[in-house]
Amino acid sequence: MGKRVLVIEDEANISEAIRFILSRDGWEVEIHPDGTDAASVVTACPPSLVILDVMLPGRSGFDILRSLREAEPTRAVPVLMLTAKGQAADRELAARFGATRFMTKPFANADLLAAVRDLAVT
Repeated sequence: MGKRVLVIEDEANISEAIRFILSRDGWEVEIHPDGTDAASVVTACPPSLVILDVMLPGRSGFDILRSLREAEPTRAVPVLMLTAKGQAADRELAARFGATRFMTKPFANADLLAAVRDLAVT
């Protein structure tokens, strides 16, 4: 299986920017804009990495993360939480639910790429 990342993000400009950054680095990037069925999309075909927004329509990223960590097929999939909500409480909640890394928006392209490369080898 190649390097495949699933971006769960409802803001098209952000998801397309991530697609552009990662595609240039050789990643296969899939976008899913809705929280309602995001956990089942991940579980159906677990990617190498998930980039997960917190504020999504239908279901929060925290709820999705909790579901991913409870399911055997996705328990070990690295999850980068990417959100505009960067308060300490949000970081603590993400860590408690099992986020591999936490990054706030706006982000530097180089920082996102470095985080994805790092998570791909962990």
